[in-house]
Amino acid sequence: MANSRSARKRIRSSERKRVRNRLVRSAVRTRISRVRRSLVSGQLTSIDEELRAAVKALDKAAEKGILHRNNAARRKSRIMAMAAKLTLMSGSEAEKAVTRAAATGGAKGRSTKVAAAAKATPAAKSAGAKRAAATKTTATATKAPAAKPGTAAKPGTAAKPAGAAKRAGSTRRPSSDQ
Repeated sequence: MANSRSARKRIRSSERKRVRNRLVRSAVRTRISRVRRSLVSGQLTSIDEELRAAVKALDKAAEKGILHRNNAARRKSRIMAMAAKLTLMSGSEAEKAVTRAAATGGAKGRSTKVAAAAKATPAAKSAGAKRAAATKTTATATKAPAAKPGTAAKPGTAAKPAGAAKRAGSTRRPSSDQ
């Protein structure tokens, strides 16, 4: 609990700022997500207004100190690059879909390698499964590395897990000049 009047005032003012900052950050996120959704869906009619609104919201947040100016600049750069990539698309619908997926970063939580593997042909998938099974069997067949010479465990003691010595305490010997 705060002990002085100035500390209590600081708590009140920081709470007001926290609420304001949350509102502004939420509005910025909403603007950016609207731009991304409209770009991915292909609605290029209202994209200019939404893009301007998102950039304006980022600039205001950076000006007020709610977002760091480099953070705002990075976000603006990303949505502008995404907009440029998706508005200059040409070709078939399949190519456009691939470009949209690449511009948005693919599915959430998946890397591009996983997405590419999912699109692979069934023959390639079965070959990959065979390779994975082969490496799994060789990994289980390998032996544990041999202990170093002269480090045999004392009779009647079990092996300690890694890091047990650190948790148990210091392994340093006391100095002889005490």
